[in-house]
Amino acid sequence: MIDLRSFLRDHAQRVCRIGEPVSVDQEITALQHLIEYEPEQPVFLIEKPTRVDGRPSTIPVVTNLCADRQLIAEILGFQSHRDAARELTSRIANPITPVVVSAAEAPVQQIIQRGAEASLFDLPALRQHDLDAGAYITAGHCTMVDRTSGVDNTSIQRCLIKDHRLMSIFPYPNSHNARNVQSFWQAGEPCPVAIWIGHHPAIVIGAQAKLNHPQSHWAAAGGFAKAPVRLVPSITHGERIMVPADAEIVIEGFIPPNRLEADGPFGEYTGYFGEQILAPVVEVTCITRRSDAIYHDIGAGLPDHLVPDNMQMEAKIYGLVKAAAASAVNVHVPYSGRRFHAYVQFRNPPKGEVRDALAAALSFRRLRTVIAVDDDIDIFNDSQVMWALATRVQWHRDQIRIDGLTHPSLDPSRPLGATTVTKSGIDATLPPSPGPGLPRPTLPCLAAAADPLARAEALLAKARG
Repeated sequence: MIDLRSFLRDHAQRVCRIGEPVSVDQEITALQHLIEYEPEQPVFLIEKPTRVDGRPSTIPVVTNLCADRQLIAEILGFQSHRDAARELTSRIANPITPVVVSAAEAPVQQIIQRGAEASLFDLPALRQHDLDAGAYITAGHCTMVDRTSGVDNTSIQRCLIKDHRLMSIFPYPNSHNARNVQSFWQAGEPCPVAIWIGHHPAIVIGAQAKLNHPQSHWAAAGGFAKAPVRLVPSITHGERIMVPADAEIVIEGFIPPNRLEADGPFGEYTGYFGEQILAPVVEVTCITRRSDAIYHDIGAGLPDHLVPDNMQMEAKIYGLVKAAAASAVNVHVPYSGRRFHAYVQFRNPPKGEVRDALAAALSFRRLRTVIAVDDDIDIFNDSQVMWALATRVQWHRDQIRIDGLTHPSLDPSRPLGATTVTKSGIDATLPPSPGPGLPRPTLPCLAAAADPLARAEALLAKARG
């Protein structure tokens, strides 16, 4: 069985346990800010969180669970995080069907609190940043169904706790869950929802796979974990909405038609606070959890938030560009560009193919800029990509612009009131060879010869002990 606690046990050396009381009001997230740019990211386990109202919580908090790219690669069973685009594409293409278990076999239903027994205030939900409107559930995987097809969809949505059994929910405009909500509202019906929190990182990441609509995430999550996800019928919705039997906590309820309440401000993946909006709400009917539940939180706008989703984006973009350009070999969505930039690497591209690939990549809604480079450039090194941009690009020749494309409303650079943006593709690859067997027309790059370099490496290793 794989679950959150099996991960914490198997990777104990990567877990930073904090045994003294830590407030959920910004102090836990502050830990993530302090190590934001460290190359190796620890998992934080806060054993004694203190809730916003000052009461101690008996439910520990885990955060920074998916912040380290290389650890994610190891968890998912591939050698290097640099292989994410190809490996995750393969995982999506090889789903594993989930299995259904009884309530007696489901740890997440060890404790069941219905109606007035249930209270969101019992959860150690975090207020992460100083302008946040309140305590948010940030790692809630919201599972809904399309009313017509009955196919489920799962995605992470932020949820602002408003009362004991009321919270707002923000299904991103045009997202699959936003469509699911609308499918019920158009029929004048409340939308059923189950929000599960806490699981093995492979399941957490797999449940965020970029799929078509309607298409269930359970088999994709199983493909990522290389094992079937164990599901159990939810208490409120039965088999209509299944939940992971090995999750830590599940919140069940309904989204009433056309009821909108204030949500935000809230820290976003862009690194800025999002403005206050009107959002649907969830009326909670039931909360289930393990008897020794662990609460999972994701640090908004931090590596824990961006890294796993960026790796998923790499897989999606790789599929787009590979279909347009056989010479494309890898894709990276860098943390520095949030979700707006991508680097695409090519090996000996024929004339015109790079531009075909740039246009294909820019069709991905989240991207605003795509930079193409040759395979002598390390796309996981921002400095090398910027060097290629500085020395291989003439803007009149190497930039393409596409106007009138859609882009996330959270883009802080988008003009007020605008519904579309201009996107840019930059070809920072070298010109093709003028003929078979001839070098590509460029100056030689600085490099030491092999023997002096080997000698220098030995000297440096000795000096460092």
